[in-house]
Amino acid sequence: MATITAQKIKETMQRYSIIGAAPGLLNAVKRALIIAPIDISVLINGENGTGKEFFPKIIHDNSPRKHKKYIAVNCGAIPSGTISSELFGHERGAFTNAETEHAGYFEVADGGTIFLDEVADLTLDAQARLLRVLESGEYLRVGSSKVRTTNVRVVAATNRDLMQMVGKGEFREDLFYRIAAIRIEVPPLRERGEDIKMLATKFSYDYAEAHNRPPLMFDESAYRQLMAFHWSGNVRELQSLVREMSSFESGIATGEVVKRYLNQKNHSTNLPVVFDKAQHDYTQERELIFQLILQMQQEIKELKEVVRSGNYDTHAHGNKLHLTSNTGELQRPTTPLVAHIDDNDETIDQPQWQNMSNAYSDNHTPQARHAISDIRATAVDVEEDRIKTLQDTEREVITTALERNHGKRKPTAEELGISERTLYRKIKEYGLEYRNNRK
Repeated sequence: MATITAQKIKETMQRYSIIGAAPGLLNAVKRALIIAPIDISVLINGENGTGKEFFPKIIHDNSPRKHKKYIAVNCGAIPSGTISSELFGHERGAFTNAETEHAGYFEVADGGTIFLDEVADLTLDAQARLLRVLESGEYLRVGSSKVRTTNVRVVAATNRDLMQMVGKGEFREDLFYRIAAIRIEVPPLRERGEDIKMLATKFSYDYAEAHNRPPLMFDESAYRQLMAFHWSGNVRELQSLVREMSSFESGIATGEVVKRYLNQKNHSTNLPVVFDKAQHDYTQERELIFQLILQMQQEIKELKEVVRSGNYDTHAHGNKLHLTSNTGELQRPTTPLVAHIDDNDETIDQPQWQNMSNAYSDNHTPQARHAISDIRATAVDVEEDRIKTLQDTEREVITTALERNHGKRKPTAEELGISERTLYRKIKEYGLEYRNNRK
């Protein structure tokens, strides 16, 4: 494998005006440079507006085909009825208005590279023709039986999930594996972090230079707003926003100014303003989950005590058996496996339940006592297994975290994503005080 230096990546990005330093972007450029000399098909995946169109040029210009033709074809912009003709050509009279013969892109680009953008939009007929070219280099013009040959490298790009399309029968599986021999993933703008700052600044200076006016600057609060936004339109959307702001604003834009323009833009397109979910703090959600776990443990403990003691009444309603404590209603009498067992419950087989269903009209019959005994044994076994697994897992996680942090509560709580108060309660509950020798 060819060694690609950081300097080579930097020079390539400068040549093609690719701005950024995000690891995902650098890795995509590096993969393009590595695969360029190897004559194999490449599939570029990425959302619209991420700059997928730069990578076929990088591949072509660094390949042995660099002195031959490079043709970019937007498959989504060509009507489905003429896509085969555009790619592979047609003979005179092949269809209405075909007054002369026409050489397709694969014929014109012989020896060079073809970039098929939005390859997912190809018709099944065009997919079959493309597969033949990739496998043998052979193709037929529309309306001709004469086999022609070409030597073309194909680089394709799409923003869609081709494997999902294969599952729906919308894209040929054999063609997918042909064009996706090598894949390059271009990251969306929202995953590129500080690149957003660099791009916004560049777009501002580009606009100022083009229109002979001072560039619009951004303060830190403005950058924070830009970096928190979702950017479904990626780089193109950011460029559009900066151009609009540069037209009406001057000096230094604040976070409030940026937010106002984001709201206006999304309001005009009836789209919600979406900010990156990665900015959200899930501390409260983790705390709530731990509280729910504690509540469930307490309820299971109460239910176990009722079932073990036998201090309950049974009431049959149709195919459901309800257990009610003689000392009072349980907090959640509909808890699965103990509160009621219906015909969908896995703890009792369907035939067995149907045979005993009539016995519950009299709670003192031998059949009822036998059924209750079976239910008690099954419920206790299942619930003991469940609570044991839950407690053991939680105790193990907390113990490991405490050991890793030398018994210090604060870093342990931060690592687990819970409050120190919750951690202290769990330490006492599981008898781990001896590990908590430091704060």
